[in-house]
Amino acid sequence: MSNEGLLKIDRIVGNNVILTSHAITNKEYVLFGKGLGFTSKGNQCIHMNDPQIERRYRLDEEQPSSQFQALIENIDPQVIHISEQIIDKVKERLGTPVQPKVYFALPNHIQFVIYRFKNEMDIINPFLSETRLSFPQEFEIATEAVDMINQHFQLQIPDDEIGFLTLHIHTCTETVSVGQLVKIRGLLNQIVDNIEERIGFQIPRTSTDYVRLITHLRGALERIIEGQHIVNPFTTEIKTLHSNIYEIAVELAAMISEELEVTVSEDEIGYMAIHLYRLFQIELFTR
Repeated sequence: MSNEGLLKIDRIVGNNVILTSHAITNKEYVLFGKGLGFTSKGNQCIHMNDPQIERRYRLDEEQPSSQFQALIENIDPQVIHISEQIIDKVKERLGTPVQPKVYFALPNHIQFVIYRFKNEMDIINPFLSETRLSFPQEFEIATEAVDMINQHFQLQIPDDEIGFLTLHIHTCTETVSVGQLVKIRGLLNQIVDNIEERIGFQIPRTSTDYVRLITHLRGALERIIEGQHIVNPFTTEIKTLHSNIYEIAVELAAMISEELEVTVSEDEIGYMAIHLYRLFQIELFTR
């Protein structure tokens, strides 16, 4: 058999992850597959077309080899094990493949959570309610994941951690990073504060209006970050008929542009104005 497609198994990271290097080029790859690490025990090589391999991740192209090596050297194997179980749960429940980087990011995050808890460092999440509303399915999975972590490591991690874990679960299948999601959460709070200042009172956080507003704004911010463009046939109409509300949307767009260093299209501004108009009308007639 030719060595051209052979990968030398350098390390079994977990039941589903192994670290390999190409037999000829020595380029390093992380391989992912259900039970791949378990069935590879005792083997010296694996062919890169092995049907058990679900994803192949080239380290020197997408993740520096030194960073991954440092990760697997410093992470408790039990943390890697519980992370794999959580990732399997995510794939099953969301019904979609996960981004390879989650195999690095999630164990690192969980290890730090355990460290903070054991060293009595506060875990405080100011965006817990917004995260629950924005990502209900991921929040449910994260709740179960925290229970798994607590049971496995005999801990009592606070509910605030569920919100942070929800963001990691959301980014399992998305290209938006956890750092960007955290920035979005903070920006959402600023936007809502600005809107509440305009209407003169706080929008109840459990109300349908708040959920609808947060859902739209989050979707808009993620589209803007990813450079997606949508067409809004009502922009000119709302700009003409409700110029005062449109101007508020323009101010919010300026906040978004400054914080995320992006350009917000007129179409997105128009959609924000439509949602603001609806919110202002509802609040005007219900108070």
